Amino acid sequence: MAITLNNGFKMPVIGLGVWRMEGKDIRDLIINSIKIGYRHFDCAADYRNEAEVGEALAEAFRTGLVKREDLFITTKLWNSDHGHVIEACKDSLKKLQLDYLDLYLVHFPVATKHTGVGTTDSALAEDGMLDIDVTISLESTWRDMEKLASMGLVRSIGISNYDIFLTRDCLAYSKVKPAVNQIETHPYFQRDSLVKFCQKHGICVTAHTPLGGSVANTEWFGSVSCLDDPVLKGLADKYEKTVAQIVLRWGIQRNTVVIPKSSKIERLKENFEVLDFKLSEEDMDLIKKVDRKHRTNQPAKIWGIDLFA
Repeated sequence: MAITLNNGFKMPVIGLGVWRMEGKDIRDLIINSIKIGYRHFDCAADYRNEAEVGEALAEAFRTGLVKREDLFITTKLWNSDHGHVIEACKDSLKKLQLDYLDLYLVHFPVATKHTGVGTTDSALAEDGMLDIDVTISLESTWRDMEKLASMGLVRSIGISNYDIFLTRDCLAYSKVKPAVNQIETHPYFQRDSLVKFCQKHGICVTAHTPLGGSVANTEWFGSVSCLDDPVLKGLADKYEKTVAQIVLRWGIQRNTVVIPKSSKIERLKENFEVLDFKLSEEDMDLIKKVDRKHRTNQPAKIWGIDLFA
């Protein structure tokens, strides 16, 4: 099952996010996920595991497990490389051992102090706040993203963590419209206005943190997971599915792409098995009522500044 992007390319509605995956585990996770049926992998320079993902992909191609054209590979431009877009993309391609990317995203709508291509540092200024580079505009970054598409290094370009106003601006100045906006959205942070705005203007929404972050964001940011919500647990009992499956199915029925992360084989299988049932309209409406407007991914706690305030 796939969503057709505004440039005609198809993006599988279920992908595997590789954030916080340790290098030594990635090989087996990638190989096993391909065997399960995953064809969409969401990476980023900032995850600092592109090289390990690349080794796993190369093995999958070499052994005939899958062909390159069967996979949809995304990675992202880090904040410190906004002034070095082409070099950063080529660095990611080299690490991933790929000739092209299916999708390249601007990871966050902010340029920060350059620390060397591919280093993905988040330099802090003397005041302890993220060292933002005020000489690089998002428009100039997007112009370089468009060059990547014309060079054939990427098939699609997009944005990530952009709100309605930044997305509107990108639509206004872009010659190549963003194909995707990847944002945090889940039952506790539904962001219905942003999702509908993007979809109205032909931008596919990918839900990162589609399960509300679960253990990862609880540990890092002290956030609350929707997987413990009694309403969602009740629906899991009703449909004889797990809460995670209910949440992912809800995301798919909103016409968003979901990219859950898991390092366990049984969870990889579970997360992929969400296409054999459908939530009723009544239950979709019921889930609307659990929204807490609760962002679980909170980099402000690391950066000393809240970009989403």
